[in-house]
Amino acid sequence: LPKCPSVIKMLGNGRLEAMCFDGTKRLCHIRGKLRKKVGNWLSTVWINTSDIILVGLRDYQDNKADVILKYNADEARSLKAYGELPEHAKINETDTFGPGDDDEIQFDDIDSGIGESE
Repeated sequence: LPKCPSVIKMLGNGRLEAMCFDGTKRLCHIRGKLRKKVGNWLSTVWINTSDIILVGLRDYQDNKADVILKYNADEARSLKAYGELPEHAKINETDTFGPGDDDEIQFDDIDSGIGESE
C-alpha cells in the first residue's frame, strides 16, 4: 500500500528524505512526471520540508520509495479528517507555487501611463 509520509529533508537531484507514519525513515525519489519540462518551462511540483506526500514503496528495497504525489494543505487536512493521517501529523500550511502557476496571481499593468503626454 502507498504511504503518506512527511518530508524531513530535501537532498537535491530529485531526492528527499521522508519519515513515514509507521516510524520508518525512507529515501524517496521524485518521479520524472513531477519534474517534466513543458515547452520552455520546467513544470516542477515544489516540495518542501513538512509537506505531506504520497509514495509508492519498492518491493525490493524497503528503505526507498518513489514520490507519486504531493498533497496541498487542503488535501492533507481532508486526509487527516478522514483518519488517513495520524492525529500527530503536522500539515504544512504554506503552498509553494512554481513557474507556470500564475493562474491565481493578479498582475497589474504598471506601464499604462508611461509615454503618454498630457
